[in-house]
Order: sequence, then C-alpha cells, then structure tokens
Amino acid sequence: MELNAVLEFLTHGVTGLSNWQTVIYTLIVTHITIASVTIYLHRHQAHRALELHAIPSHFFRFWLWLTTGQVTKEWAAIHRKHHAKCDTEDDPHSPVTRGIKKVFWEGAELYRAESKNKETLEKYGHGTPNDWIEHNLYSKFSWQGVALLLIANVILFGAKGITVWAVQMLWIPVTAAGIINGIGHYWGYRNYDCSDAAVNIVPWGIIIGGEELHNNHHTYATSAKLSSKWYEFDIGWGYIRALEIVGLAKVKKLPPVPKFDKDKIKADFDTLQAVIANRYDVMAKYAKSVKHAWKEELEHLKDKAQLESRFLKSTRKLLQREPAKLEAPQKQQLVELFQHSKALETMHNMRVELGMLWERSHFSRDELVHKLQDWCERAEASGIKALQDFSLRLRSYA
Repeated sequence: MELNAVLEFLTHGVTGLSNWQTVIYTLIVTHITIASVTIYLHRHQAHRALELHAIPSHFFRFWLWLTTGQVTKEWAAIHRKHHAKCDTEDDPHSPVTRGIKKVFWEGAELYRAESKNKETLEKYGHGTPNDWIEHNLYSKFSWQGVALLLIANVILFGAKGITVWAVQMLWIPVTAAGIINGIGHYWGYRNYDCSDAAVNIVPWGIIIGGEELHNNHHTYATSAKLSSKWYEFDIGWGYIRALEIVGLAKVKKLPPVPKFDKDKIKADFDTLQAVIANRYDVMAKYAKSVKHAWKEELEHLKDKAQLESRFLKSTRKLLQREPAKLEAPQKQQLVELFQHSKALETMHNMRVELGMLWERSHFSRDELVHKLQDWCERAEASGIKALQDFSLRLRSYA
C-alpha cells in the first residue's frame, strides 16, 4: 500500500492533475511570467511608462525571482543600453551585428555576459529597486528562487513537475531573449521607419504579452501601450488598464495622437510643432503616399520602360525605406528608376527635404516655418495627386 502511495505521488504529485490539466497550468503560469516581464521589468522599470502600486510591484518582483531568478537592475540596465546603442556593435543582443542565429539560440548567454559588465549596470541601472529585500533576497540569492520552484513543482506534480519547471525556465530565454531580441530585429512588418531595424513580428501581441509589436515600441519607447493600429492588439496594455481602473497603476506616457484642423489654409508655427511632434506618423503617411504614386506610375513603367518585374518589386521596397539608410547600390538602383519616372523622383526628393525638418539646430523658427510652407506649395503644385493629397493633410496638423 505504501509503495502504491509513493508511485502515485511520483506520478501525479499532491495535486493529482492529469496531463492536460498540467499543460493548462503551465500555460497559465508562464503567461503570468510574461506579464511580469512586460509590465514590471519592461514598461515600468526600464522605461518608466507607468507607475505601479506596491502590491503588484512586489508580486511581480517575487514572481520573477521565483520563475526566472531575474535581477531587476540587470534587466533594466541591459535593456536601456539596447535602446541607447541599438543595432550597433555596442548593442548587447542585436542580430544586425551578431547574426540572427547567435541571438536566437544564445540570447540568454549574451544577456548573462552583459549582466557582468559593471559599467553597464552603473550607467543604465539607475532608479531600480534598492531596498532591503532586493539586497538580502532577490539579488543575493537569485538562483535559489528557481531551485525553490523546482521543489514546489515536484511536490505538486510529481515527476511531471520537472518538465513543468524546464518549460518555465526556457520560456523567457526563448520568447524574450530569442524571439523578441532576435526575430524582433530581423523579420516582420514596420508601421514606422524608426532609426533601427525593429519590426512588429505579428499584429496580435498575446503570447509574449504585447512585445510582439516591437517596431511600435522602438518608435515610442516610453509608451505604456505598444499597439498603434486599429487591428493590433496588446494584451499587456489590457492588463495595465485593468490595474489602472482598480487604482493599482497609473499610466504616465502614451504615443502622441495627431490632431487636425481641416480649415487651416496655411502652415504656421503650430503646424510645424505638431508635424515635428508627430514625425513618425507623418513619415508613415508619406510612405503610403509613395505607394499610391507607385501604383499610378506602375503601368507607365511596365509599358514604356519595359523594366523587369524583379527590378520594379525591389525598387518599390526601396522607395518606402528611409533614404539615409540606403546603401550605394540601392541608391544607384533608384537613380535608374528615376530615369523613367520623374514623379517618383519628386516623391523621393520631397521625402528627403521633409525629413530635414527634424534637424532643427541649423535653422531659426521662422526659417523652419518658411521651409514647411515652401514644401507644401511645391507639393501642391507638383501635379502628383498622391503628393498633393499628402500636403493638404500635412498643413492641417494642429
């Protein structure tokens, strides 16, 4: 009888859950870990996009110690350095400089190596928890939390608990260190042409708590909300709003929302300020205008220029990229295209001029306003419908 009891314990633990029930439990607890990372470590600690009440804050700290052994100061410092040095040689985990295979498969190792860099922690780790429990438990005994979790899992689920624990240990290294830091700078779609290679992996941020919307995040890094289009979903933002409703969180920063004055006839200083504040939205809308212009020119290019479809497809993509990021061969490819389409050349050149408005240090306020007004006048006199429509929208920013 005692032997049967021991075998029963080793098979099912004290809970007696079936295999499917154990799988459901594992999915729930790993999702709580993901929520802890995105809400507490990422949006609250690293970027200060929201304030958290002591109750959820301490819960998240304890849960992360138990399920990841994560030290808050290390995570926040490394992530802040990632943003400061994004996709350069100094970026702790960029697939652009280190290769996608390296970051995807060895992202956790790259993180651990950077966590030993005292300069990184001193320079970027400011403002993180510095209380008694941090010094005497979470930082001092970081690995003991996950060891305690292993014991608890074995007691709860028997031998299956080892598998549950292994999944919990792999969940963040694979999803955060591998998928977000790797694929999030390698493959996906871009709403905004931000200064680095960040992409949105999918428009529905559920599995990784909303972190799938990585291009949106790198564009508006201090925003508590990561979704920006109507069809995008950020489950982490849903949790934050729920916490805010019950008084356990306070959102500090969100992306700017463009406002328009349809009756405005001429661009003025208020327009300039609004355009600069919403420059990512402006350039995203300009990219759409380039698409419309491309469609209007496509038949002309096919019939008269007789250009190969492969060439046309690649140049279409180049036209939507930030001009300053183009390599010499890509610029030459556009030069060849422009020999057959003055309209697309105009769209490209006007985009370069518009981007110069962000470089404000060389011009006075009046000079910038004049440049914006002149840009709108030339755009509306260009005869290119896509450019004319964009200009009318541009000067209505308020």
